[in-house]
Amino acid sequence: MSGFWCERAWLPGAGRAGESGGIGESSGIGVSGWSVSGSAPVAGPGDGSAPAGDGPAPAADIPSLTPGRVVESVRVVTDGARIVAVEPGVPASDGDVRLHGIVLPGLANAHSHAFHRALRGRTHAAGGSFWTWRQGMYALAAALTPERYERLARAVLAEMSLGGTTAVGEFHYVHHRPDGTPYPAADGGPNAMAEALRSAARDAGVHLTMLDTCYLHGGLGPAGYEPLAPEQARFGDGTVERWAARVDALRSAWADDDRVLVGAAAHSVRAVAPGELAAVARWARDAGAPLHVHLSEQPGENEAALAALGVTPARLLHDAGALGPGTTAVHAVHLTDDDIALLGASRTGVCLCPTTERDLADGIAPGLRLARARSPLSVGTDQHVTADVLAEARGVEEHERLASGRRGAFDPAALVEIATSAGHAALGRPDAGRIAVGAPADLVAVRLDTARTAGTDPAQVVLVAGAGDVSDVVAGGELVVRDGVHRAGDVARMLTEAIEELWAAVGQDVAAGQGAGRAAAPAAAAAAQDITRGSDA
Repeated sequence: MSGFWCERAWLPGAGRAGESGGIGESSGIGVSGWSVSGSAPVAGPGDGSAPAGDGPAPAADIPSLTPGRVVESVRVVTDGARIVAVEPGVPASDGDVRLHGIVLPGLANAHSHAFHRALRGRTHAAGGSFWTWRQGMYALAAALTPERYERLARAVLAEMSLGGTTAVGEFHYVHHRPDGTPYPAADGGPNAMAEALRSAARDAGVHLTMLDTCYLHGGLGPAGYEPLAPEQARFGDGTVERWAARVDALRSAWADDDRVLVGAAAHSVRAVAPGELAAVARWARDAGAPLHVHLSEQPGENEAALAALGVTPARLLHDAGALGPGTTAVHAVHLTDDDIALLGASRTGVCLCPTTERDLADGIAPGLRLARARSPLSVGTDQHVTADVLAEARGVEEHERLASGRRGAFDPAALVEIATSAGHAALGRPDAGRIAVGAPADLVAVRLDTARTAGTDPAQVVLVAGAGDVSDVVAGGELVVRDGVHRAGDVARMLTEAIEELWAAVGQDVAAGQGAGRAAAPAAAAAAQDITRGSDA
């Protein structure tokens, strides 16, 4: 057994409203113990109503749990990967690892595309849009090999770990060789890229939920679904049946690895047709696995679905049977009132990615309205503008302030839950994200003596602290980060080397006229040239 003594720890709550880390008197009580103000009547199943209004919701209308709170001097005892005892108000024992500041449960990054990290700081020279950014992403994806991806992902996941992430949902769609053919057995087989990510997560000390993504079409136009473009070829399996067979093989191969889970993702309603969405949803239900899907990140997706199919993307997911408590919709920025009601009534989770949604000018998601409609919220770092789950959680509240002109839509206890237990639940780890007996031994120590956090009320640290304030990380009972140093070594150097290697390969492809799918993908190749020259115009 191992002991970790916490100067202060965020424990599941037993206090009354208004206490440190609790719910203020002026707030309504939100889903899973969230405090959310400005509440409105909650839409019932199938009634099509939408949250509206400014008054507080009756607490009886919304199920709740007691929020977490800060407790001084807590000893956490672990046996392997699990917590076996939590002892508040006791001194450290000999041999305990001492964790200073405030110790939070492990943070959950519910939406990641690890290879997008190589785009950070390279797409801003000429503005551009989500769609021009995507062309650069295609060029980057084309240069990935299993070996390059493993080196890059190890560095990216280690960077996440430095910021307190102990579990990540990798929305994984770079499956095959650039021409779309599976990797042969000699090169790792059809799941070689997934195996690269698993190896990287193990080295970085991060629990991995592999959200293996079904991606079958190149877009949704007025005439219907379009074939994959050459630069998208490696994302697709051809049919939903072949996707399912490959993922079944992955589940079997990973069945004995307790640090990984295999879930499902449908890339979007642009890439997966209604019947295929229904099949992916059935696979996830039968497997008892989480299902994630990009939803309404850009108005163009809504417009395409309405033009071709006559419904919004959220309605399309509903009609395909893809909504429900096991599903997490990612982004959900451009929703109608009916969309919000559908998500809430079905208890579909929503993962918000505020830094990406700002970076790509996506817009501000209706986070408060979704929470009030009973959609659990989580957060993800998506394209890794930052690798900072605390910043993403804070962004949920900051976006509400910008949208409403009011502060305090989500109180600090709500934001901690969004960053921890709600995110882990979205990743198929419902027992994680709590410092409690039986929970995974995932602990994150946040310093209270940095230039950013000095003088802070520990109960409000989520509103000021970031990845750079994390000093120590325990994941599955293992001390992965100590005094700001990752066990894997110099993470900045790892990132620099892996990213430079990948961009050198992109440049070689462009020079050879291959781009992201040979000469048939001139737009992606041109985007790669622009990015390597410092412009994404």
